[in-house]
Amino acid sequence: MAEPRHPRFPQPKPPSSQLLRATLLIFRFVVLILLVVGACSFPSSSGGSSKANELSSILRMSVERSGLGREGDRGEQWVELISWEPIAFVYHNFLVSRVRTSSVMYLTRGRDKIIGDIEKRIADFTFIPAEHGEELQILHYEVGQKYEPHYDYFLDEYNTRNGGQRIATVVMYLSDVEEGGETVFPAAKGNLSAAPRWNGLSDCRKKGLSIKPKMGDALLFWNTKPDGALDESSFHGGCPVIKGNKWSSTKWLRVHEYKI
Repeated sequence: MAEPRHPRFPQPKPPSSQLLRATLLIFRFVVLILLVVGACSFPSSSGGSSKANELSSILRMSVERSGLGREGDRGEQWVELISWEPIAFVYHNFLVSRVRTSSVMYLTRGRDKIIGDIEKRIADFTFIPAEHGEELQILHYEVGQKYEPHYDYFLDEYNTRNGGQRIATVVMYLSDVEEGGETVFPAAKGNLSAAPRWNGLSDCRKKGLSIKPKMGDALLFWNTKPDGALDESSFHGGCPVIKGNKWSSTKWLRVHEYKI
């Protein structure tokens, strides 16, 4: 039987997709209200840390040593709205990272309790089911290394056959960076030159909205607009690391379940 084709936008959505879009719209509205009243917070998983079986990744070790789920270890948590175009939030103290290793790898979804707890926290933060997420990607940048600006969404049918379009991205910062390494959105809207300390920013950071890596924070941005159209303002990249090292973990979220 021939495999059905998946046209790009616009395309009819099944009830589950329509429900997800409605949920995302409600989520964004609720976040705005909570931000206005200064009461924005999200649930986090409970329970203490568990002993790791192997030194398999910086993420696994970071979360184990920090005590995932213990509120006192992660400090004050709050969500900051940083942009409407693209729609982007920073969840401060989403994780805590205290240990570094030299491993760079992908971690299969739900591979163990630690990864499962992180994915549950992401699902709570985004209102997108954990089953819609791809594998966790672990990245390490040394001095001079960068990530050229790009889109996370796809323009071809092949890459959307499993799970549909990438609608959102969560970037978790696993380390502080002494200098450089910011995530930058060159196409973000707004009067960015009016921001404090603009004249002291690097040339890369001046290219658009920039987020400085802070150990334990998580950046959430949407690759599509509420109506499902691709959001070109989600164009983003990683500034060169000038001093120190940068460790981060990325989770891409699909509109449908992503089969692994």
